[in-house]
Amino acid sequence: MRLIAVALGVGGSFAAAYLLYGRRLARALQLNADAPTPATALADGVDFVPAKAPFLLGQHFSAIAAAGPIVGPILAGVWYGWLPALLWIVLGAVFLGAVHDCSALVGSVRHQAASVVEIVRQQLGRRAHLLFLTFVWLSLIYVITAFTDLTSASFVEPQFGGGVAMSSAVYLVIGLGMGVALRRFRCPLWLATAVGLPLVGLAIWYGQRWPLALPAVGGIRPALWWDFLILAYCGLASVLPVWLLLQPRGYLGGFFLYGTLGAGLLGILVGGDRVLYPAFRGFTSAQGLPLFPFLFVTVACGACSGFHGLVSSGTTSKQIARETDCRLVGYGGMLLEGLVAGLALSTVMLLAPTDPTASLQPDRIYANGLSHFVQQLGIPQDLARAFVLLAFATFIYDTLDVATRLSRYILQELTGWQGSAGRWAATLLTLALPAVCVTVTMHDAAGHVVPAWKVFWTIFGTSNQLLAALTLLGLSLWLRQTRRPWLITALPMAFMLAMTLWSLVLLMRTPSLIAAIAGVLALLAVALLAEAVRVLRHRAA
Repeated sequence: MRLIAVALGVGGSFAAAYLLYGRRLARALQLNADAPTPATALADGVDFVPAKAPFLLGQHFSAIAAAGPIVGPILAGVWYGWLPALLWIVLGAVFLGAVHDCSALVGSVRHQAASVVEIVRQQLGRRAHLLFLTFVWLSLIYVITAFTDLTSASFVEPQFGGGVAMSSAVYLVIGLGMGVALRRFRCPLWLATAVGLPLVGLAIWYGQRWPLALPAVGGIRPALWWDFLILAYCGLASVLPVWLLLQPRGYLGGFFLYGTLGAGLLGILVGGDRVLYPAFRGFTSAQGLPLFPFLFVTVACGACSGFHGLVSSGTTSKQIARETDCRLVGYGGMLLEGLVAGLALSTVMLLAPTDPTASLQPDRIYANGLSHFVQQLGIPQDLARAFVLLAFATFIYDTLDVATRLSRYILQELTGWQGSAGRWAATLLTLALPAVCVTVTMHDAAGHVVPAWKVFWTIFGTSNQLLAALTLLGLSLWLRQTRRPWLITALPMAFMLAMTLWSLVLLMRTPSLIAAIAGVLALLAVALLAEAVRVLRHRAA
């Protein structure tokens, strides 16, 4: 079998799903192009800023497509073979992930752009709200911690790190300039795009020639200095108006993603590579993790992700200009991420069964495979590899300030803090814990020193899927109460809840920090499920 057949099959499946199932979901949610949205009714120039659908799609896509749709599919493909991972990516994205993202976006728009946490409060009451709020906020804290430490690690990587750091800094400056041009000088979007995109390419070239390296000052290692600088950036980005940085940076980042995705897929079409890796390697990985249920929590962001619900109901819902845009941004954005996951998986499918590359870290497998695809277009492989590594870092980098802003929204919902002082207080409280975590020396089970992101990453997939299940639970109750078709979200919720609880039970078997966290998450899920049953009985009475 050749990779081109797989690529065409995945792309065709997603296109058909958008046209058919996406339309059915839009009808079930009763999207109305004439209904006022929070972005237009509550426009404040800071958080509530209406955006055109294609512009918002780029920003939303760059916010949700971090490292997850790359790392998860590669790990699952190496462990279990490419076929189980591919089936879960396609079926999961179409019937679970895209439904989750779109319904979370619509639910937030219908609740004055409130987060999924607030929707849960309205459906399940104050007690469930506090439980869910705590879980979501803590989930975002270790997302920020893991991604901050992972980004700083990429900035100090010996071969390309300094170039990635410089290019990332220039990329942010370009985003700021584009935001000012669009807002203050009323520059047409097409002109800003025509200028901004070549500048992003120039930033890649510039970064590799003038790398940015931080010295070890005051006995503090460079990676930790980068941790602090990245967190400081997240704090500033969290309180800046979305038009100044979040929207234009995300829009440019979306093209970065489109370019990487397009170049990789074109390289597959031109190259004619054969699939060499085994389609199925067994029901248990070399790490002792059974395919059921760990496939469904290892491949999270590429098939279904709770973090997407926070983005959809956090920043994105405050920018939806028309309800009907939710189908393109919510459902379509998740299908694009499914394509990213499929492309990442294809870098495993290239490998021979005995290829030592399969034992490398996921980012290296991704960079090697994608640079091979891009090389088919006549681009030198070393340059392509540098581009791919920068793209990987950018995927993570784009998510950090969004996660910080979402954490700030949630705290402000809970505390009622308003105005500039409230925004800064919620932001600083959110970033305090990650700032402490990145300074702590962490060890693995064998006592070896490991980066902070590796410790937090182990539980990320499971908690992320649990968040998706709980979000779908709240949305299903809302749809049922408003007499809309609710099984379209309830059935995905039941599947994700079953897989997540199953994986949590298996993780609790060996005493460890991960086992303790798994126990807390399992108790939280059971408690919220019990609250849902209580509410349904009360409404039926």
